[in-house]
Amino acid sequence: QVQLVESGGGLVQPGGSLRLSCAASRNIFSISAMAWYRQTPRERELVARITRTGSTNYAGSVKGRFTISRDNGENTVYLQMNSLKPEDTAVYYCNLETPTRVSYWGQGTQVTVSS
Repeated sequence: QVQLVESGGGLVQPGGSLRLSCAASRNIFSISAMAWYRQTPRERELVARITRTGSTNYAGSVKGRFTISRDNGENTVYLQMNSLKPEDTAVYYCNLETPTRVSYWGQGTQVTVSS
């Protein structure tokens, strides 16, 4: 079993920044792909993903504003979010996918962008 613990959410004004962190409990982290999803009332969408080799991809709505990165030594993945917009408001979830396609989820962290 893998536990994922997220932190870093909160309330921020439009144009502001936040950094989310997600720490994994086991060292399969280094061989797994990591991703951030967000849940709105309408849907759960993939925000950003990073493979075990460091390749990244982003949702079009966040490209150029968000950056996903990982620290394999700390079993942690980050999501740096800049130039935040009200439409970025959502619960953000960390996801770990093992090489055998087993998926684990964090508990979610609320991000609210509002003036």
